[in-house]
Amino acid sequence: MQFKSRALSSVIEWGSLLLSTGLVCFFLVVVIWEIASKGASVLSWEFLFAVPSEGMTQGGILTPIIGTVVLTLITALFAIPFGVCCAIYLHEYAEDNWLTRTIRASIRNLSGVPSIIYGLFGLALFVQAMEFGTSLLAAGLTLGLLSLPYIITTTEEALMRIPNSTREAALAVGATKFETIKDVVIPSAMSGILTGVVLTLSRAAGETAPILFTGAAFYINGSTGYINQEFMALPYHLYMLSTQHQSIDEVRPIAYGTALVLVIVVFLLNLTAFYIRYKYRKNEV
Repeated sequence: MQFKSRALSSVIEWGSLLLSTGLVCFFLVVVIWEIASKGASVLSWEFLFAVPSEGMTQGGILTPIIGTVVLTLITALFAIPFGVCCAIYLHEYAEDNWLTRTIRASIRNLSGVPSIIYGLFGLALFVQAMEFGTSLLAAGLTLGLLSLPYIITTTEEALMRIPNSTREAALAVGATKFETIKDVVIPSAMSGILTGVVLTLSRAAGETAPILFTGAAFYINGSTGYINQEFMALPYHLYMLSTQHQSIDEVRPIAYGTALVLVIVVFLLNLTAFYIRYKYRKNEV
């Protein structure tokens, strides 16, 4: 009787997991199909490499693409060095005491702060206090702050997976602690670090709220990509086309095309993360 009860419980648990996975995949397919079916018709080389014109009712999305690329680069240049170094210090150098545990808890709590709060903080700090103005630089630094908790957390988790015996072996042959971390620990944890970094940057590239206050513009008819200027970005461009444009019905195909391009960009970044993890794991074997 007890065996039958356990078997029934196992079947119910397995069925619940399968049903949950199926529902998630179903809605994901529905969303992607909705975007792809309505956005594929406008995709062309002209759409990708032409600038918006006629109040964004004509032309393409080259300006938002350039803005998104430069914005992501600024985010990466700010967040990756600080995030990785902070994680290395917390795991390899800091003592395990109440202060370190408080810092870790604070970092994890920052990961759950709504992105619009980061936008308001970036407005107060970078735009006003540091007088960067509404610009690519202010928006990139704001996204960098948003990305820091994720990079620190994923990097520290990657370092935790390296057994202490690896460190002890390097120290036993005469390596210093710094040399052990630089030459042994970090290369061994590189797959996890890079995966977390790429996934974090893909999330940052799709954020709208943080750049809403710090530099994103509705429409720019001219040069773009300078860090001291306002810019156009794909997520904000999509938001404006879908909700604020004076001719929403007319630009709806452009909005779907923009959404499809953004989905493809995020998908490629995630695919890159999986490839990096696969490549490093294969080399480890």
